[in-house]
Amino acid sequence: MESLLRSELKTSLVRAFGSSGGGCISHGQGYQTDRGRVFVKSNARSQAREMFEGEVASLEALRSTGILRVPQPLKVVALPGGGAALIMEYLAMRSLSSHSAALGDQIADLHLYNQKLREKVKKEEKTVGKGAGAAEPKFVDQFGFHTVTCCGYIPQVNEWQSDWPTFFARQRLQIQLDLIEKDYGDREARELWSQLQLKIPELFGDEEIVPALLHGDLWAGNMAEDDSGPMVFDPASFYGHSEFDLAISFMFGGLDSSFFSAYHRKIPQAPGFARRLQLYKVFNYVNHWNHFGSGYRGVSLGAMRKLLKSL
Repeated sequence: MESLLRSELKTSLVRAFGSSGGGCISHGQGYQTDRGRVFVKSNARSQAREMFEGEVASLEALRSTGILRVPQPLKVVALPGGGAALIMEYLAMRSLSSHSAALGDQIADLHLYNQKLREKVKKEEKTVGKGAGAAEPKFVDQFGFHTVTCCGYIPQVNEWQSDWPTFFARQRLQIQLDLIEKDYGDREARELWSQLQLKIPELFGDEEIVPALLHGDLWAGNMAEDDSGPMVFDPASFYGHSEFDLAISFMFGGLDSSFFSAYHRKIPQAPGFARRLQLYKVFNYVNHWNHFGSGYRGVSLGAMRKLLKSL
């Protein structure tokens, strides 16, 4: 890795520091270089470049809002033995604690960002002779993203759709359940999904859902802080329903109530929130089943049964 970094970063100094670590999917290591510290994520999978290029697009989208602090991506490079590495800004991090409420506030601002762009467009339409500048951010009126992103190592289809329930059912849950069918042929999963997919529209009623830029994998393990405030990393972004981001935050612990209190001060829970949260938990449990095996079968099917019982 050192020789690769010397070549790609045009630096003579490359020295690993700190302990190397592996997340659930990729390996990470910090390096000191002539240009400062960098953090390198590497993965030997054949789809690693697609994973990391989606992460770069996600980080750039989040950075462009000016709301959240995220590592600046530098470049994606091929590994000589196969796979790829993502080189990014090194940020000294510790577990999120004292800045939890600040992050909840910032995530709410992120979720409101595109909606505020829509309000700005509507206001400008009423102003004679007012035109948006070429460099100004544009309101996104559909659900999806301009490139593939991966939640874990599974590619997510982000083709643009005008209807959120359709996007979520077809391009999130259906793809996950298709993988379960392919790898496990699980009859109960098949039967529960055949019932659930017909009822998904009931969970949304007439509620207007404005596309929100999402982190996409917003659990406590992808949040951190330093003395200056909170930060997030490892995103799998797309434009979707803001509530989707919260589901995994509730599932695996690590966040105190101040995060959710700060968030809901800006975005109150809408009617039907609890049942839709259960729907989004189904996606996350099944995604974990596909990544980590049948140990997640019981909780995935249980989440589907619980939701169907509530409908």
